[in-house]
Amino acid sequence: MSLIDIDDTERATHPVDLVEQIANSNDWSFERSGEDEITISTSGRWADYHASFSWMDPFEALHMAVALDIKVPEMRRAEVTKLLALVNERQWMGHFDLWAEEGVVMFRHVLLFSGGLVPGEAQIEALVAHAIEACEQNYQAFQFVIWAGKSAREAMEASLFETVGEA
Repeated sequence: MSLIDIDDTERATHPVDLVEQIANSNDWSFERSGEDEITISTSGRWADYHASFSWMDPFEALHMAVALDIKVPEMRRAEVTKLLALVNERQWMGHFDLWAEEGVVMFRHVLLFSGGLVPGEAQIEALVAHAIEACEQNYQAFQFVIWAGKSAREAMEASLFETVGEA
């Protein structure tokens, strides 16, 4: 048996059905584009986020990609790529990348459910919460590079600045 030979196990609940149930219970708008795909939308502090979930049956994996509402101009892509490397060094789960074809920054992560494991609501909710938190923490850095013309290092330093209290 090879590492990619996976038992064809029947699941009690389809993982994308679970994502839809969670979207309903959180009043998130969503669009189901097929049995194995759904996109949910939620608002953050800096932007609206659209998370696409795809069930990849051969691998028993739930893939999530969150597109940031940021279009990267061609002339800033090299510096954004440097920023991606700096941001990803700090990620302990998931990663950011640039969807070159569309010029969009994305956060991506995969959950594996090998052997017929069934995802729970808490896992999916934690996945979405972590993704939105990661996007919110780094959104400003991407904006600094793209629109303010800052270097990747300058953007990281500016976005890591933490304030204490409220003005």
